[in-house]
Amino acid sequence: MTGFLLRRLTASLLLLLLVATGAFFLVHAAPGDPTETFEGQRINRLQRDHLRQLYGLDRSLGEQYLRWLGALARGELGISFSQQRPVAAIIAEAFPATLLLAAAAVTVEFGTALLLGIAAARRRGGLADGVIRIASMVLFSQPPFWIAMMLVLLFAYVWPVLPASHMHSVDADLLSPAGRFLDLLKHLLLPALALGLYNAGATLRFVRGSLLEVMGMDYIRAARARGLSERRVLWVHGLRNALTPLVQLFALTFPQLLNGALLTEIIFAWPGLGRATFFAILSRDYPLILGLTLFSTFVVVSGNWVADLLQAAADPRVRHA
Repeated sequence: MTGFLLRRLTASLLLLLLVATGAFFLVHAAPGDPTETFEGQRINRLQRDHLRQLYGLDRSLGEQYLRWLGALARGELGISFSQQRPVAAIIAEAFPATLLLAAAAVTVEFGTALLLGIAAARRRGGLADGVIRIASMVLFSQPPFWIAMMLVLLFAYVWPVLPASHMHSVDADLLSPAGRFLDLLKHLLLPALALGLYNAGATLRFVRGSLLEVMGMDYIRAARARGLSERRVLWVHGLRNALTPLVQLFALTFPQLLNGALLTEIIFAWPGLGRATFFAILSRDYPLILGLTLFSTFVVVSGNWVADLLQAAADPRVRHA
């Protein structure tokens, strides 16, 4: 098991280095530089040259890369050009909002997938099964931003029952703790639905297929032969074994939701990592773009690592692969 963990850890570190290197050169290959975002402030050429020297942009690309890599090895992500704050502080400030959104979205995803997937498997070949399968394909074929815009159109304009943007109301500070919590839930509902429903389509089909496979096993037939009710066979013997692969799927899905929240956060003005990435790109904020990219990669790699560990714990053969 130790050898397996070391191999996975080494591969993860190499992947992080490759992504960091690729992101650095891609960002610097884009036209322009951060000083162009100061055009609206009417800075002259001398001031722009001073900014380039201050940011280290006057050095060669190779030297900039080595200096950035050295700072990264010391655990430093640099200072944001646009906000003049440490990149680590900006990530730490935005991450809780994205984490909350991802947690709510994964609840929507797996809750919907479990309810509809079990219903479809129990009525295999019936009308309900057909309708649920078609609905899952429709959900999976729609891009998240389209689902988000349709939800805003329906529930914020046609039937104005939910807020269309932001994380809190303007007067949230004046509310009681319970009122602030309810206000947060109202603002969270639409983005969580937009992000969770898209992934629910594929997860639903996974739950249905896994449950149908388990219900055809010999021990299920033996349980039925002992006279157990179909409900007990499903919930006690079938569902518990069918949902075991979902643990690994969850370890892969949660980081994906964290990183897939970019467009959703922009549409709903949600103050998380996705929105921070969007404004960092607009302002050509190299340190912030690279810091957010590296952090997102770390989250994905960590999720894959956890999934590998869960798979190795469930199947010893994987440890020697």
